[in-house]
Amino acid sequence: MKNKIKITITCVSIATLFIIFFFSLNTNKYYDTKHIIGDKIEPFKIESLIGEEIISIKNFKDTEYVLINFWASWCAPCLIEHPILMKLSKNKNLKIFGINFKDKKNNAQLFLRKNGNPFSLIGVDNNGTKSVMFGIYGIPESILVNKDYKIINKFIGPLNEKDYEKLTHILKQ
Repeated sequence: MKNKIKITITCVSIATLFIIFFFSLNTNKYYDTKHIIGDKIEPFKIESLIGEEIISIKNFKDTEYVLINFWASWCAPCLIEHPILMKLSKNKNLKIFGINFKDKKNNAQLFLRKNGNPFSLIGVDNNGTKSVMFGIYGIPESILVNKDYKIINKFIGPLNEKDYEKLTHILKQ
């Protein structure tokens, strides 16, 4: 009798492990945050790179569109997308809010002096916790938000000419 109970428990345990293993093989292993499109951004407070100002959602209340761009001076793809940001910064319907990610203040300021500053405001995320609130898991990434703080689009990786065309089309609407 005791042996039958031990064998039953062993078989059930092995079957349970097999089922868990089988289902874990069939799960999606890619982390994707495209599902945030259509959501509103949560209120936030981020320290400014320049000065003592605290940047919040209120800084963008009279803006048609805000492109929140996550970048760093040490990020090679960020340098590649920088000319696109400079072109976008000329659009009157758009403010670009840069969030400097895990960077040194001096390096970030030198990067902007050398390459130009497309940002209306620049926040600092020294440890990466603020970026997570926005669904960011790597840089560069950008989020386009409308005047109602609704996320219209998310761009993973460096912005390119195709993204520029898409953004300018949206901004004309």
